[in-house]
Amino acid sequence: MDSLLNFFHYGFVLRGLTAGLIIALVAPLIGMFLVLRRYSLIADTLSHVAFAGVALGVLLGINPVVTTIGTTLLSSVVIDRLRSNRRLSGDAALSLFLSGSLAVAVVMISLNRGFGVNLTNYLFGSIVTVTQADVITIAVLGLIVAVVVLLLLKELVAISFDEEVAKVGGIPVVQLNTIFIILTALTISLAIPILGILLISALIVIPVLGALQYRRGFVTTLLIAEGISVASVVIGILASFVFNIASGGSIVLAALGLFFLSLWVNQRK
Repeated sequence: MDSLLNFFHYGFVLRGLTAGLIIALVAPLIGMFLVLRRYSLIADTLSHVAFAGVALGVLLGINPVVTTIGTTLLSSVVIDRLRSNRRLSGDAALSLFLSGSLAVAVVMISLNRGFGVNLTNYLFGSIVTVTQADVITIAVLGLIVAVVVLLLLKELVAISFDEEVAKVGGIPVVQLNTIFIILTALTISLAIPILGILLISALIVIPVLGALQYRRGFVTTLLIAEGISVASVVIGILASFVFNIASGGSIVLAALGLFFLSLWVNQRK
């Protein structure tokens, strides 16, 4: 009980909670379209690319957030070009980058003589290591992602349900796909300090899957997903503080619990 009463007395908790809430609001905006388009593997692929970016930053002694953003953005554009040019099928391009980036990360880690504490925090997330600079970076990137998604909401909805019809209607599908995968890369980059590389895709996808169980319209489903995401982050960070466990794991476990609750509630209808 004393731990709960002291929850807001620590600066690192407030920083972690602020960053987590921003991520919680942004993640479903991207996850909604990934799930509807059956592109969930993109999130997993870019999270592995982010692993390579973090390893590169640690190896070179550069801020890993900077190298991660650069690596994920570059890789997202290359993946999109390979898919749009039909040089490789969508699944093949994602599998190529997923396995390749993991291999690159492992090699760079071995050159750096194994896992350090810093790298472990990036893998699994930690509210303790979130700095004020991280919060500002997350806020700026989160605002960019949210504004762009909301400005392009109608077009993104159209291509999510039927790309061919969207093309006939004059919507620039290729350009929008490029913008969207870049937004996905940014979302994954900003979520690393709290969720960790290995668990980022879970918060992007699981709240949306839970919201879809209610079988409502697009906007209502998105709002439910936002609610599940925010609740998962708050519960997860609280559990992380009280039980001294990795914030990423506790947030994802909370999201899973809320997903199964949604499944149970809607099976009874």
